[in-house]
Amino acid sequence: MIVEGSKIKLIYALILLILLVSFGISGFMILESFTFLEAIYMTVITISTVGYGEVHELTTSGQIFTTILILSSLGVLAYVVSIVATHLFEGQLHLILSGYQKKSRLKKMENHIIICGFGRNGQQAVVELKAHGRKFVVIDTNKNLLYQNLGTKHPFIEGDATQDEILEQANIHKATALITTLPNDADNLFVALSARSLNPNVKIISRASNISSEKKLKTAGVNNVVMPEKVGGAHMAYLVARPDIIEFMDHLSVQGDSPINLEEIICEQLPKEAINKSIDEIGVRRKTGANIIGYKTPEGEYVINPSPTTKVIPNSKIFVLGTKEQIALMRDIFHNAG
Repeated sequence: MIVEGSKIKLIYALILLILLVSFGISGFMILESFTFLEAIYMTVITISTVGYGEVHELTTSGQIFTTILILSSLGVLAYVVSIVATHLFEGQLHLILSGYQKKSRLKKMENHIIICGFGRNGQQAVVELKAHGRKFVVIDTNKNLLYQNLGTKHPFIEGDATQDEILEQANIHKATALITTLPNDADNLFVALSARSLNPNVKIISRASNISSEKKLKTAGVNNVVMPEKVGGAHMAYLVARPDIIEFMDHLSVQGDSPINLEEIICEQLPKEAINKSIDEIGVRRKTGANIIGYKTPEGEYVINPSPTTKVIPNSKIFVLGTKEQIALMRDIFHNAG
């Protein structure tokens, strides 16, 4: 890294300058018997070549030492000044280049997810998306919080997500989904309205604090509304009423790093061998070991635990339970040959 190398050189230059000053102070104190303050004064005016008067008349040894100190300081100061100037220039250059690279990355992004707000809900959304290897960009007003958690590995934008230009910087026109987790329901409503006007096809998921906000968010074009307090309260109640069921469901994780995952597979472009074939004819269980526990028709109808005779048709979805390897085989079947 350019900036890291520049920092090391800057440290070396400062150490060299400290050694030069220490050399001057020690020399004047030993050769001329100056006090510490007098030695500092003589060293500073000698190194800086200011030209003020001497504290005391110098002896021959002192004059020789002062000459050596002046010649040494010329080279050291020239080196220090050049390093400091280079460091400042490279720092500015790094900021310019990193800003350009970030803008270039954002312009090239497509089929990504935009996360508005980097609070507790936004940070958890990032964890889940990273586990699934999904592309995302985060928008928040707190740049330090974003940089500390995301660094330079993931793109982020410092700004107000309610502003159209900020959403456009995040390439909202090519995004597949937007998650808005702002603490204020009115802000989430405004983000939803802006996002829907900029991209009519984007899927919008919004956080809400009040039940009364849910209908307004739906009217604004939000596809799904999540109320963290409601979900958390219901989960805690189920842990009392149906603890074994909840514990079992916790093992059916949708996280990418879990041994057993619950995944959805979009059957958009089925291979010819699988079109209008039943689950049994395709041989899903036999070939992969995974289980199809749900099916969604193109019309949006859900079928829980579909029978082996259920036909898989284009633009439908199947919900699969299995290991990463089993799900990978399942995807291969529905995107290649049956």
